[in-house]
Amino acid sequence: MENILGLIKLRIKRGTNLKVCDTRTCDPYVFVTMAEQKLKTGVVKDSINPEWNEELTLYVSNVNIPVHLTVSDKDTFSVDDSMGDAEIDLKPYLQCVKMDLSDLPDSHVVKRVQPDRTNCLAEESSCIWKNGKLIQEMSLRLRNVKSGEITVEIEWVNLPDSKGLSEVEF
Repeated sequence: MENILGLIKLRIKRGTNLKVCDTRTCDPYVFVTMAEQKLKTGVVKDSINPEWNEELTLYVSNVNIPVHLTVSDKDTFSVDDSMGDAEIDLKPYLQCVKMDLSDLPDSHVVKRVQPDRTNCLAEESSCIWKNGKLIQEMSLRLRNVKSGEITVEIEWVNLPDSKGLSEVEF
């Protein structure tokens, strides 16, 4: 654990226009992995536009490892159905965190990240100074399905006895 740089608070807010798996609806949840860490949200019953509003915390030991999200439909009598997946590249956000900014006006945009072939962004995402913290909210287009997006937010948490990002090269 001495290699931990800090923590990422991952807020899984909502899903939009998710794939229908059971007749007309589904029971979605999000499974999150990063290296050997595995976490999941609760299941939202009967919704293709679920509101999770759950916060999961992951430790970061390597900035090059993305956060992987898999949306699935909870099934009682069979294997859960995949509803798509997405990845979060932490590097653009962590580059902003490394600037060690403070006392910016609320809602100040530090960096804009454009959607492209190397990320899952559905639209432009911004790293924003909010309530004394740097956050990035993003809409992620789910891969391997015809439709579906999930909205998430990330926030960095420094740990008192960790190396932090000071020696990390991007």
